[in-house]
Amino acid sequence: MYIPRRIEDEIQKYLQIFPIVAILGPRQCGKSTVVKRLISKSQHGIYLDLQNQEDLNKLMDPRLFFKAHEEKVICLDEIQFVPELFGSLRSIVDENRQNGRFILLGSASRDLIQKSSESLAGRIGFLNLTPFLMNEVPETPLPIFWNRGGFPNSLLAENDEFSTIWRENYIKTYVERDIPQLGIDIPGLKLRRFLTICAHNHGQTLNLSKLASSMDLTHPTIRKYIDIFEQTFVLRSIPPYELNIKKRLVKAPKIYVRDSGILHQLLRIEHMEALFGHPIFGASWEGLVIEQLLANFNCPAYFFRTATGDEIDLVLELNNKVIAIECKASSSPQLTKGSYRALELINPDFTFIVSPINSAMYQLQETLFVGNIPSTLQKLASLS
Repeated sequence: MYIPRRIEDEIQKYLQIFPIVAILGPRQCGKSTVVKRLISKSQHGIYLDLQNQEDLNKLMDPRLFFKAHEEKVICLDEIQFVPELFGSLRSIVDENRQNGRFILLGSASRDLIQKSSESLAGRIGFLNLTPFLMNEVPETPLPIFWNRGGFPNSLLAENDEFSTIWRENYIKTYVERDIPQLGIDIPGLKLRRFLTICAHNHGQTLNLSKLASSMDLTHPTIRKYIDIFEQTFVLRSIPPYELNIKKRLVKAPKIYVRDSGILHQLLRIEHMEALFGHPIFGASWEGLVIEQLLANFNCPAYFFRTATGDEIDLVLELNNKVIAIECKASSSPQLTKGSYRALELINPDFTFIVSPINSAMYQLQETLFVGNIPSTLQKLASLS
């Protein structure tokens, strides 16, 4: 059964604007499925998997192949492994600048696929695809989504055991095969250990000294590892919100494992009952909320914390409004005194407490609301 994705309309729009459209996102998040469906509907598309030798052989002379199929949409999957194609794409597009000719799929950010931004500037539009978002699978119970995460093969698995097996193999393949194929020569066991340490630090401020000492590595090496994981869509770092006030503020970013299912797998949490009793419970909810919000709203995002610990989990700058988000994994959420002190400093236009409640959104004060993830997304959409 095919589940429609929010990005589909955006892809169609971009194909009318750019000769080349790049869709970037983590491996196995559904990029190929979306595009195969799109080009099969048009009946004028060709899909090539650049990790398949038979497909790769068709591009021995890429210019010849592209010119032979210039009336078709050509999709090139896993483009980051064959960056030398960018030069051919540029010359073909410049000879016949027709929009919607190529779709590129990649499992690394455009910064990591450097040659695309250098060679194809002005010819390419970038879109990001995440694993399933909650509002794409609204019938899925929250505990299942939270526990398994949004990767299709994990979320739609027959049971938790099958989901766990899939996620374990996903992580193993990622660190042992995908990262080395990007030309990054780091032992898989070391990457796995570092990623597990990041999972234990999920939702905390990034302490490079602590990470470096635990791994017996230098600060620059730790920073390099974090960049790799961010640019392959596994980690997300959120910078601090800075105000011109006298109070001393925390300046290090916070770090999150983007998919809750991958987070739980790294920490060996196999079901919701285990999560309820785990120290990561609150931080796991915080990460889930933040990922759902930021995947739906492409806007500047920060956290706020003073040196004395007054904190707000997320601060959004959305449509010229400052929005404060506090994540509480409780059925009866309350703000702490520290949260109220932080709100006095931030002075947001609206504040939302996001918790796993079953009831509709309700109002505590004129600009202070309590809601679950779907109702918060709906309210934020009305503000944007």
